[in-house]
Amino acid sequence: MLRRLPVYLLVDTSSSMKGEPIESVKVGIESMIATLSQDPYALERVNISIITYDREVKVLLPLTPLKDLQLPNIITPDSGPTHTGAALEMLLEIVNQEVNRGCPEHAGDYRPFLFLMTDGKLSDTQLFNSVVYRVKSKFATIVCFTSGTKVKIDCLELLSDKVYPIDNLDSVNFKKLFTWPSGFPGEYGINHSLCELILPPPLEEMDIII
Repeated sequence: MLRRLPVYLLVDTSSSMKGEPIESVKVGIESMIATLSQDPYALERVNISIITYDREVKVLLPLTPLKDLQLPNIITPDSGPTHTGAALEMLLEIVNQEVNRGCPEHAGDYRPFLFLMTDGKLSDTQLFNSVVYRVKSKFATIVCFTSGTKVKIDCLELLSDKVYPIDNLDSVNFKKLFTWPSGFPGEYGINHSLCELILPPPLEEMDIII
């Protein structure tokens, strides 16, 4: 049984993301999926979930093998709050349910990755602040992709030291950032020229859920 690498995409679909910001997010996700799908190691191990949040938190795609993935339609409401804290809280519950722990017979999944895609504006700051450190302890890598012209990054920097504009996430750059050496299936490479964006450590250094 191959160890999975769970990858969670948490997408802000609040009203402030309507228009160009959410369209940039969609292009970024499509680029990510297309690039990973060309890689045999990613196809073996990567499982992706897409969760959206605005007033409500919705699981658009439960954890699904990359090779079986079909992108769902992502829409934004005309108005409403941005419950980022509630989304992170539900995400923790989902990870506890979906990510396999190890047992004497086999190793568990690798610690999951989180990609948060947002403009950084949130409505439940108190809940966000109370949950952010639990989220940081659960994920091996957390990257925040920002979208829009009025991005607020103060809260995002509490969650991750990797905060980047999603406009940089085209297929060429993503392929440079998320690479797998040919000599060792499942091992990750690092490209230093682009700030080591969304790169985990080599496989032997990754924490495994036990």
